[in-house]
Amino acid sequence: MPKVRLTVTDSTCRCGYFKKGQTFIVEDLCPPLCHELWNNIYPLVYALQNGASLDYGQGRARMFDAKCPDGGRVSIHGEVMED
Repeated sequence: MPKVRLTVTDSTCRCGYFKKGQTFIVEDLCPPLCHELWNNIYPLVYALQNGASLDYGQGRARMFDAKCPDGGRVSIHGEVMED
C-alpha cells in the first residue's frame, strides 16, 4: 500500500497543534492529527492508498488539498509518495 505524505501548508490552529511545514507520513495507522481534520481528509487518503486519482485543478492527480472543518484554520496537502 502506498504511503501518503501530508504537509501543513498554512496554520492558524487555535490549539497550536499544527505549524506550517509540518509533515506526516500515513502508512497503515492514523498520524497524530486532531480527529476533526483526520475525519475530513481520511476518505481522500484512503482513496490515494488504494490507487485512485482525484480531481485536482483542471485534471486529476494523486494528491489533494484540504482545509480543517474549523473554519479552514489549517490547510493541508496530501500526495502519494512514489517508491
